[in-house]
Amino acid sequence: MNPFHELIEGLAYSPRLITAMVREAPEEIRKRRPAQGVWSLHENACHLAAVHPLFFARLELMLREEHPLIKPYNPDVDDAEDALLLADLDECLARFEQERARLVEKLRKLTPQDWERSAEHPEYARYTIYIMFRHLFLHDQMHAYHIEELLLKRDWPD
Repeated sequence: MNPFHELIEGLAYSPRLITAMVREAPEEIRKRRPAQGVWSLHENACHLAAVHPLFFARLELMLREEHPLIKPYNPDVDDAEDALLLADLDECLARFEQERARLVEKLRKLTPQDWERSAEHPEYARYTIYIMFRHLFLHDQMHAYHIEELLLKRDWPD
């Protein structure tokens, strides 16, 4: 099996896994932050929907231009602190699923040469379309793990 297919299948599966975990969480803990400055389960889930426009834009840029410059995204700096807490969780989860399905459809149409197209990213020594979406898959899993930790947390600070 080729690595592009496996990566696409992982990206396709992430919303189902994450949505199921979020739905399992009791309403009263969804917006609780485990510590100051640490995202809640709600914020982790909403963030996953919020990043899709960034990845669509980067993909289009990298397919259109030769080795373009990518602007890094840092939600701690680029977004208001409470932006994700104010987002509607159900809307975000629905958008995450819809946008991911649309992204997966686009990725299935890429050629092997497309996957190797590169960009200059100030934070990374190399950055290709394949690396960008491998990064997105790992990003999904990182937030899924944070959601799992919060879902199963025993002791919450007062």
